[in-house]
Amino acid sequence: MSRKISISSAAWPIRGAFTISRGSRTEAIVLNVRIEENGIHAQGECVPYLRYGETVDSVTEQIQSIQSALESGMNRTELQTAMAPGAARNAVDAALWDLEAKKSGKRAWELAGVTMSPATTVYTISLDTPEAMESNTREHSDKPILKLKLGGKGDLERVAAVRRGSPDARIVVDANEAWSKDIYQTLIPVLVKLGVEMIEQPFPADNDEILTELERPIAICADESCHDRNSLAKLVGKYDMINIKLDKTGGLTEALAMKKEAEDLGFDIMAGCMLGSSLAMAPAMVVAQGCKVVDLDAPLLLARDCEPGLVFKGVEIAAPQKELWG
Repeated sequence: MSRKISISSAAWPIRGAFTISRGSRTEAIVLNVRIEENGIHAQGECVPYLRYGETVDSVTEQIQSIQSALESGMNRTELQTAMAPGAARNAVDAALWDLEAKKSGKRAWELAGVTMSPATTVYTISLDTPEAMESNTREHSDKPILKLKLGGKGDLERVAAVRRGSPDARIVVDANEAWSKDIYQTLIPVLVKLGVEMIEQPFPADNDEILTELERPIAICADESCHDRNSLAKLVGKYDMINIKLDKTGGLTEALAMKKEAEDLGFDIMAGCMLGSSLAMAPAMVVAQGCKVVDLDAPLLLARDCEPGLVFKGVEIAAPQKELWG
């Protein structure tokens, strides 16, 4: 066997800007891992996330630390103990899935025992003034489900403005840890009336115990509080859903195991993403099958995408092409 690993980074420009409670970005920085083995080329992508202490340099160093073992034939099972969960392992895990699929002549989801169907993703409305969010919503009035980025003060006005802009859309909101108990208790009854179906990570991950004291008439989804299977036990009784992101689980391998365990515990599942290209979304499509909420719209928010990218029909995502991944 002759296997070579290469690592590179890329910057994908965002259409306009992407703003959440922690700040704003105009480009998505990703890291790509490529494997060449006996003439077969495979690839995977991750998005280093500063919220979890990750940078392009730190993630590159993590992958380089096991590069020799990878080139000597390390497989996905061995990878799970060789690297900790996070973006670095995700990129390698995705590339190894792609390699297995290409070597076997089967699609990655077939190897995983998953039936693949198109998935309908939310469309994200970035955090802004109520007026700007309403205008953005009207531009995307054809989108059946909207995800609103919120930030604390002024959130009631933001949600009401979006509801005016799209009276019939399903709405989920993401506070990105920005709320206090008072904000939560003030907003909840009004959000119920506005038809909000789910609230993602209202409180900081290190202060979410408060959810055990509060009524949850709207489903509460864990994001920053939820990483891999080791996170699940502490989420019981606080959250109704979990957001599975491959850059947090450390790849599709752990994500599929986490999804099953979470469902066994009674959680509904959201398939989410960081802000990356279609290459990062492709393996997440395997997790997205049967999920209550799918949030894989990142390529729609970019000014340009990788080639080939995922094929979108509105917000319906087709199965990844072989040339992209898996």
